[in-house]
Amino acid sequence: MRKRPWFTVLALVIILGIYAYEYFLVEEDKADIITEGKKTKTDTNEYFLPSSTTQQIIHHNGYSLSYSEPHEQAEWVAYELKKSHLSTTNHKRPYFEIDKAVKTGAASWRNYKGSGYDRGHLCPAGDKRYSKEAHDETFLTSNISPQEHQFNSGIWNKLEQKVRYWARKYDGVFVVTGGVLKEQMKTIGKEDVSVPNQFYKVLIDNNSGKTKMIAFLMPHKASKKPLYKFVVSVDEIEKLTGIDFFPELDDAIENKLEASSSYKGWSF
Repeated sequence: MRKRPWFTVLALVIILGIYAYEYFLVEEDKADIITEGKKTKTDTNEYFLPSSTTQQIIHHNGYSLSYSEPHEQAEWVAYELKKSHLSTTNHKRPYFEIDKAVKTGAASWRNYKGSGYDRGHLCPAGDKRYSKEAHDETFLTSNISPQEHQFNSGIWNKLEQKVRYWARKYDGVFVVTGGVLKEQMKTIGKEDVSVPNQFYKVLIDNNSGKTKMIAFLMPHKASKKPLYKFVVSVDEIEKLTGIDFFPELDDAIENKLEASSSYKGWSF
């Protein structure tokens, strides 16, 4: 016995309705993430945000980032590391998740499988242990970059620990981190995630009485050198990346501090 045409049409309508509903929920989720981020920004002082060369800035609760679609990662991740954020609480490590707030589509964590590279956090999970939500948020794929294991667990980890030391000593610091997404780079995965040849970290202390900056530029390889050997001027990183750091600062202060590669005033 043949099925009636109306039954087939009804089935198609139901299926299309389900797909439309699911699509609406996904888009609504993305909108909620972006909107919520703009409302909260609890740990990102917008005054200190760098410029974006990609025009795609995402605000999460614990950090902000500028996503580079051609390289499938953030060109920078920025956040305020307050003294009150420092915690030794251990949260269960979550799975990595694709960041739905990235309008152009963040890279999948699957690109890293079998690549030989770590999923290197730009905003470390160790800086966000003060709450499970903040900690888990660092496992969004927009916050990772391919890093060699010996680099990630060695000199880079050493620098991350030093940043926490300064956050405690100076009652908080503002941190900007990223890979230098220029020149010829290897890529990994089906989405061609770029592997930076260098990584940088720029800090500003505006809490301990006199504003000061320090910047680090590290080759993407293991190193036994002391951290101060990697100190450069902020101007040098700006030339390499095309990013304008701390554009809201008074020009006289910005120009003077960004031109200096001195680490005087920063306790090593």
